[in-house]
Amino acid sequence: MRARLLNATAAAPRSVWPRHSRPRASWPRAWTCSSCARRPFASQQLARDHKPYYITTPIFYVNAAPHVGHLYTLVLTDILKRWRVLKGETALMCTGTDEHGLKVQRASAKAGMDPQLFCDQGAALFKELAARALVSNDHFVRTTDADHKDAVAYAWFLLQEKGLIYIKKHEGWYSVADEAFYPQSAVQPHLDPPTGRKIMTSVETGSEVEWASEENYHFRLSHFRGPLLQFYQENPEWITPAHRMKDVVQAVESGLEDLSISRPSERLAWGIRVPQDNSQTIYVWLDALMNYVTKAGYPWAPGRDHAGGWPADCHVIGKDIVRFHCIYWPAFLMALGLPLPKRILTHAHWTLGGSKMSKSTGRVVDPFLALDRFGPDVMRCYLAHDGGIQDDGNYDNVQIIKLYNNFLWAQVGNLVSRITRGKKWSVRGAIERIGPLPASEWAEDQGYNFYNTLSTFPSSVAESLDAHDPRRAVRIIADLIRSSNQYVQNSAPWKKILDYGPGAPGEEVDKIVYLAAEALRMAGILLQPYMPNKAKTMLDQLGVDDARRTFEYCAIGRDMHYGTPKVELGVKYEGALFPPLSSEE
Repeated sequence: MRARLLNATAAAPRSVWPRHSRPRASWPRAWTCSSCARRPFASQQLARDHKPYYITTPIFYVNAAPHVGHLYTLVLTDILKRWRVLKGETALMCTGTDEHGLKVQRASAKAGMDPQLFCDQGAALFKELAARALVSNDHFVRTTDADHKDAVAYAWFLLQEKGLIYIKKHEGWYSVADEAFYPQSAVQPHLDPPTGRKIMTSVETGSEVEWASEENYHFRLSHFRGPLLQFYQENPEWITPAHRMKDVVQAVESGLEDLSISRPSERLAWGIRVPQDNSQTIYVWLDALMNYVTKAGYPWAPGRDHAGGWPADCHVIGKDIVRFHCIYWPAFLMALGLPLPKRILTHAHWTLGGSKMSKSTGRVVDPFLALDRFGPDVMRCYLAHDGGIQDDGNYDNVQIIKLYNNFLWAQVGNLVSRITRGKKWSVRGAIERIGPLPASEWAEDQGYNFYNTLSTFPSSVAESLDAHDPRRAVRIIADLIRSSNQYVQNSAPWKKILDYGPGAPGEEVDKIVYLAAEALRMAGILLQPYMPNKAKTMLDQLGVDDARRTFEYCAIGRDMHYGTPKVELGVKYEGALFPPLSSEE
């Protein structure tokens, strides 16, 4: 039972606190989670000693409508989660909304709405976006949830018991947009073109900053410089891509200042109040980062610390929040005595017309309109194919249409139609006659090279996805489809048909049809994380049994039972996997 977690887990007594760092009010000697009686333990159906694969998106601010960057993060994370499921693993995905902080407080006031109602409205939008994009998240966390507030309060209690929180006056430049303080060396003067105002901005993000002088609580971040550097040294591939790992290491090597982790409630009223001190509100990033362990069941009961998935196998984040996730978050976890996430995947951003997207200039892409126009499968494929991990990707409707016309329609759809609708051959017959042949039978065959390509193709895709590189993986799949079309075109089975009766065109044609069908079957299995609906239709048209659509069957000759369509194939564009785009597109 997770109620009443005693302070026996705290590391240091009060006497270790310096005089100036003691809390304003005494703490109880035991902490009680007020929501434990109300909620079941996350993933309680999992075996007690089993850790599922756990992957997360950052939680998204509700102060503005979702944009295509949010969609990209959701899709990228979902692809990696679905890949694990495809491999037969139990996998959990968490996403959600960050609903506290000054920017949300101001946005709700500007909208003339109660903050909670404003957050409810924003959270509903992100839930809808995830559903429309076919995202298979298991958890949707909100920082206004009772269980999350309890987790944050308990973490604060432990940090304070360990003497890692103290009070002092803090002065510095604060960015409402970034919800972060910046030192003088990290800000610069800037002339705002639309208004002509002279303002100070963050060098890192370009966000406007304002001077703040206040007394608040601080976390002893400086104490964790050594442990962090040691962790980075022992885990050199912790952050992907590698150049961002180097940036983080350099930042920590240059020194860490203690971190302000609260703000006066008179300035920031919308947030979780510091326990036992109602005059202060917990810093939004400490609050927000705890979401990852909240849905993993923190604070967990004895023996249940891994059942909800912690430590996370992968945090997927944008490059703009690396500092928070790769410096502050591991320091908080070290302070709490919790294991660190195994991998941080940091992706690049999307530009529009080669320029940075900006709500203020109207240079944004509405993800709902994009999903309505192109459909979720096409958008997921495009984002994975063109999205940037290392470098920014340029969003372009023309490129989406090109991807559809040149690849999805002309390559995938064309090959499926060619093979499944052939009137002079039978996919099922080719499998029955050619499938049982040993690999040695292909050594002297003209399809030998293509046979070898098919043999190594699944492992290449798996290697990329295991390395958290969905872009490389989908491009390998695309190359295989193109090679398959080229193989069929060069082999020209329609010219080699021998009349041995209905569906019996001769061994040479059967071999061509068999290899092409195997290419489609394996590509269909591996496209499931990218295009769940279209991949299902593709496998239905090939007649692949639902139980044989996992990575276990993604090998040449592994499935000998398909070939009879499970759906009506239709004629011409009727029932086509990817029909031509209408002229309106």
